[in-house]
Amino acid sequence: MFKKVVLGLTLVLLVTGLVGLAQDAPKYGGTLKVAIFDESPMLDMSMTTADLCTLIGHHVFEGLFEDDGNLEPKPHLVDTYEMSNDGLLATLHLRHGVLFHNGKEMTSEDVLASLNRFIDYTPRGPLLAPFLDHIAAPDAYTIELYLSQPCGALTAILAFTNGGAIIVPKEIAEAAGDEPIAPENCIGTGPYEFDEWLPGRHLRLVRFDDYVSRSGEAFGYWGARTAYLDVIEFIPVPEVGTRVAGLEAGTYDYATEISADLFDQLDSNSGLQTLVVNPASYPYYIFNTKEGIMANVKMRQAILAALDMEPIMRAAFGPEALWDISGSIYPPSTIWYSDAGTELYNQANPERARQLAAEAGYNGEPIRFMTTTSYKFMYDMALVGVQQLEDAGFNIDLQVYDWATVVSRRVQPALWDIFTTNDATVGDPSIVCWLSDAYPGWWTEPEKYRLVEEITATVDFETRFEIWEEFQEFFWDQVYLIRLGDYYDYYAATADLKGVGTDSHPVMKYCYFWNVWLDK
Repeated sequence: MFKKVVLGLTLVLLVTGLVGLAQDAPKYGGTLKVAIFDESPMLDMSMTTADLCTLIGHHVFEGLFEDDGNLEPKPHLVDTYEMSNDGLLATLHLRHGVLFHNGKEMTSEDVLASLNRFIDYTPRGPLLAPFLDHIAAPDAYTIELYLSQPCGALTAILAFTNGGAIIVPKEIAEAAGDEPIAPENCIGTGPYEFDEWLPGRHLRLVRFDDYVSRSGEAFGYWGARTAYLDVIEFIPVPEVGTRVAGLEAGTYDYATEISADLFDQLDSNSGLQTLVVNPASYPYYIFNTKEGIMANVKMRQAILAALDMEPIMRAAFGPEALWDISGSIYPPSTIWYSDAGTELYNQANPERARQLAAEAGYNGEPIRFMTTTSYKFMYDMALVGVQQLEDAGFNIDLQVYDWATVVSRRVQPALWDIFTTNDATVGDPSIVCWLSDAYPGWWTEPEKYRLVEEITATVDFETRFEIWEEFQEFFWDQVYLIRLGDYYDYYAATADLKGVGTDSHPVMKYCYFWNVWLDK
């Protein structure tokens, strides 16, 4: 009798365990509702560095290379590649059988047209263009990149999808040229495809049933991708409180851009999961160096001298666990961290600011400072910084818009002097978005070009690091932008969303919803 009871108990435990495993196993189906803070300005992620566009677009479009969870670029639409001994020829062997959403197989003619558009028109194309002689497509599955000099950051540039080298059909790339691709023509090779965009309601993607994944264990943006979800809806919800309330009520499954003061509340909710992004990102004030009052370097130095970073970061990001004070362009956890030039960071010296402003000939003219309430942290960091600048004697005209309006106005140099934004930590200095002179701010000093070209053309890390330290000293002297510190973004999701925040699916700057599923 005792043996029968034990055997029965064992059977119950085995069955219970199998049920648990079944519940944890990935499954297909469902609609993931993602609450985002605003409307995306477009879906063509190659033509803008706006984060919202990348967050949505990289489910539709893919690159030749993609970053893994350590921000190391690896082949994606490329199968294998090799570099010549002199570093002047990169031969890319494309994967066979990859399909676009219109059913056409991707070949080298599509890649060639997409790369030409990338070089000529996109924000990150100018980072590669000085090193590129020409591109050839000797057969249907081979691309040859002929370089005029070695490019140590070649794969990193091609892997970074924010404003980067997405691959689309030849006819679409050539027809679009320097204009964003219309949403209905946004045809990529990704696991999800465009379905519908109803402004103010949602932008909907649906599973691409004929998606051809690469092999390889998933890690970050790289590796095998499975689209378990039927539908992903990106829903603009401008108010952070509404996003959080909707998440707690189950109206949304995932929410982005949540203020730091809500972290403890969400982290203690057993029905939710908080997802902290690493490595750190950084907020900054960027100057219009093309025209207007901030084209004067002395004025930019004066603004820098006035600022006390700690109250700005505390107001924007709350608990100290979510931010750090650092003048290094790269955070301390990275190999590019350096304190070069940082004696000019966090001066909190209004008297020095007034002196520099006088040297610049400043007579109290209004300084147009543009920010947004779409990102609460941007608005908060603007308010504290503006107060400090006004206390130092600057006349600040604070202009507050939604993010889509900021994006549309920041490309018009006659309209602004300073605006607030932020950036993610990227794997290589040469792909930092604001290093492109096409980025609003238009930093075009010859010394910048020299240093960026040298670090991009150099392969040896120690030599590249020395160049980077020289650049960082130049950066803080010229004050093209003011890096305020490091901060750790976080997102929140319901407990029903499975597969996120794992070793193979680390939380990264741009949310990605392949290899995740809903269990409800």
